[in-house]
Amino acid sequence: MGSDVRGVNEGLVKLIDKKMGLIKYKVAVVSGKGGVGKSFITASLAVLAASTGKAVGILDADIHGPSIPKALGINDFQVTLSAGGLEPATGPLGVKVISTQFFLPEEDLPLIWRGPLKGRLIGEFLSSVNWGMLDFLFIDLPPGTGDEALSVAQYIKGLSGALIVTIPTSLSKLVVKKAVRFCRELNIPVLGVVENMREFLCPKCNEVYAVFPGNAGGEISKELGVKYLGAIPLDPRVGECMDGGVPYVLKYPDTQVTNTLKAVLSEIINSVEGIN
Repeated sequence: MGSDVRGVNEGLVKLIDKKMGLIKYKVAVVSGKGGVGKSFITASLAVLAASTGKAVGILDADIHGPSIPKALGINDFQVTLSAGGLEPATGPLGVKVISTQFFLPEEDLPLIWRGPLKGRLIGEFLSSVNWGMLDFLFIDLPPGTGDEALSVAQYIKGLSGALIVTIPTSLSKLVVKKAVRFCRELNIPVLGVVENMREFLCPKCNEVYAVFPGNAGGEISKELGVKYLGAIPLDPRVGECMDGGVPYVLKYPDTQVTNTLKAVLSEIINSVEGIN
């Protein structure tokens, strides 16, 4: 399946291979459905990786609903062109970011595009952006297994793996299974499943309360034979930080949310280092 794009656009593919060859690990963050906190997790993992001294970038491949710039406080960045290509934004701790949001003249202007245009844009982001040498490129994909996910999978030769994000509901369980099967069809290693908003963490008393019934993440992991990387509690301060453009993991470094994300990042690093 991955040969379709690579066979038609050989010149573009060579440029992508050259750029991606300078990046050690390319990790896609995938969800079967929207509203599971995928962009929060992507941004948090990138910032945490940068805090350990790693060179990190984020490709915001959610073309119709880009959230990464807002989450990192760089929504007003203007893209410039240099000898190295399109210059990405620089977020907290030096995280490099490219997003469709940077090309919109108005913040709330929608992109009304069909599939071929989206695939072409992702190819341009991968081939034309001056990523430089990175340890990690995190790719924030939109919900589902459509054009953007397929383009990323086809254009990047040797994706290091995919992190699957879910919430503990039966509906999410069903669509996450599809996401796992999508990865396996395209030979993308599944690094594990992380379950978001499993419980509510009260910021005043630090008590934890169940939000959703069940354990979709754990059940999916057992059924499909993938790693269960943990459950991230729901903390209302996450929303405040996302809206304010301040990374939660930097503002609240010692909470259960941040500690769980640190553990997830550690698992990802161990997995990709073992694969490559």
